Formats: sequence, structure tokens, C-alpha cells
Amino acid sequence: MGPGPLLIILVVLFGRAILSFAGTPGERTQGPPPSPVRVASVVEEMVSEQLSFVGSTEAKIRSIIAAEVKGLVTSLPVEEGDFVKKGAVLVRLRSTDLNIRLRGAIAAKKEAEARFRFAETELARSEKLKNTNSIASKRYDEVLYDFQALKEQVARCDTQIEELKEQIRKKTVTAPFSGFLARKHTEVGEWISEGGKVVTMVDPSLIRVLIDMPERYIRYIGEGDTVRVVIGAFRREPFSATISAILPEGNPDSRTFPVRIDIPNPDFTLKSGMEAIAAFNLGKERKMILVPKDAIVTADGKRLVFVVNDGIVRQVNIKTTGTYGTRMAVKGSLKAGDSLVVRGNERLEPGQPVLVLPLLTPDS
Repeated sequence: MGPGPLLIILVVLFGRAILSFAGTPGERTQGPPPSPVRVASVVEEMVSEQLSFVGSTEAKIRSIIAAEVKGLVTSLPVEEGDFVKKGAVLVRLRSTDLNIRLRGAIAAKKEAEARFRFAETELARSEKLKNTNSIASKRYDEVLYDFQALKEQVARCDTQIEELKEQIRKKTVTAPFSGFLARKHTEVGEWISEGGKVVTMVDPSLIRVLIDMPERYIRYIGEGDTVRVVIGAFRREPFSATISAILPEGNPDSRTFPVRIDIPNPDFTLKSGMEAIAAFNLGKERKMILVPKDAIVTADGKRLVFVVNDGIVRQVNIKTTGTYGTRMAVKGSLKAGDSLVVRGNERLEPGQPVLVLPLLTPDS
């Protein structure tokens, strides 16, 4: 076969391949299949107005542990960041001289007790002689005086021993509560004066948030009220907290009052110094647009939702104004009854076709 027929065959095959790739006009205009999504409706309800204020977290219990007595640091068995239990040793001061004095006091007590026992025996013998008028009154008085003096001497020895033991005990500084060692203020070999700083400890099992609230809102809140707190590092997980105190003295310049909020933190997830946004229910009810939390998508620092109309989604930018259980109050171009995508909205684009599936139920 010459080159002419072979060339014709190749041209025919190439043309068929192009026609196969192009397909029919209907096939060429068909786009990707609709994305499956699930939706929920926008509702409008009367809810309490919420206001949010920014504060910082701190451990409710924070203490600078001090030494009761002066002395030279001989042991510091803890490091910053360590978790220590109540009663654990934080620092030991030199107590050699006190231990020597204690041994001397114990020896002196033993001597006094021996003399006291002899005086006790002598007094018993003298009392028998006195009953038979066989001892002079002066001699009996001397024996009784020796007995009472030695009894007092033994008591003084007991007091001295207790004082020395207490001074030795104070040479060891222990943790007054369980918590973390936040900072060391001394090192081995340093001299600590009476009342000198040893370490700083914090107990983060209960976190406190301090908010400065304007005076016009104070009348709407009270101790024991529940507050939802969003921590900067856990924005998707609001914490349930309680107002523990509203301080009676405000700032006359800013006209604000300190409000203390307590958050249980048993697993030590929260740390001191985190940003906290506290949302307060002010009691005043008003109509608000509420949307499911799952409908809200964050993109490029903005919050938005996708509304489904005739199988096509459109993007609506929103601003959140409050949290109410699993729903959030929002402002934006929404109305009650709008269908919002709550599943499958992570990769949607405006104008994209969607296939609405039945909303899942707990039994599904």
C-alpha cells in the first residue's frame, strides 16, 4: 500500500475522533450535575436583645507564695509550668541551727523530766511523813516547791520544743492549693527575707473574665445570670458561664462597672490572658431574624449564607448580633421562610445549581 491511501485512512480516523470529542450541541452545553445540599428555613421570632463586650481571661485563684521566715534557699524542687498538688514542697530554707537547738531542747526536757520524777517521789514520801508529824514544815515546803518548779520547767521545755518545731516547719514552704507554677522568684543559694516572694501559683480550674459594662446596661443583669462567652482560640465553641459578681464601685470617668464572669475549666483548656467576648441577654425582647449556626460560612473574614431559589444558590453577606442555642440572630438581606443551605455549603459558589435533599432527623 502506497503513502496515498494510508494518509487518507489517518485523516478519516482523526475526523471521527474530533466528532466524538465534540458530541452533540445538547451535550456540549450540559454543565456539572447539581450539588446535593440540605436546607433549613429562616425564622423571625421575639428574643431577648444581646450585647457583647470584650474582656480577658484570668485564673480566679492566683497567689504569690511568700516565706514566713528568712533564710538561705537550699532546695527548689519545682520548675515554672509544673503542676503541683496542695501540700507539695516548693522551697526549703536552711534550718541547721534550728535542728541543733531542737536536739538541745529535747535533751534538756529529758533531764528536767528525770529530776521531776525524783521530786515527785520525794514529795510522796514527805507527805507520808507529814501525816505522822515526822517532817518539819520548812522541809516539806522545800520539797513541794522543788516539785512544782520542776513541773513548770518540763512545761517550759515542751513549749520551747514546739516553738523550734514550728520555726523548722516554716523553713519549708508548701503549696497552699493545687495548681500550676507560673513564676519563680528565687533560686537555690539566694537569701530570702521574712515575707519574701518564693513563687507565683495559679489554679486555672475556674477561669474569670472581667468585663467593664456601661452603667445603662447594669440594671438588665444580675448575679447568677448565664452568659455565653466566646474565647478567641475557640470561636466555634461558646462556653457557658455565670455572672459571679457585679462590683458596686464603678469608674467615674468611663461610667462603667466591673462584671465578673466565672467559667468552669476542669481540663485546663483555657489559659490566662486569652481574649473573651461575653454575650449578655438584656431582657428586652425584639423581633430578630434567626438562622441555624450551620448555615453560616466564614470566607475572607466575612460571614455569609447561601439562599436557595429555584435550585440556584445566591450568596448573602450577614452580620451576627446574638446567639440563641443552635441559632444565631443576624442582619442582612434575609426574610422569614428563606431556605438556607446548612449541609454542603463549604464549597458552594454564587449561581451554582443545587439538589435539595430532605433534612436529616435524629432517626435518619
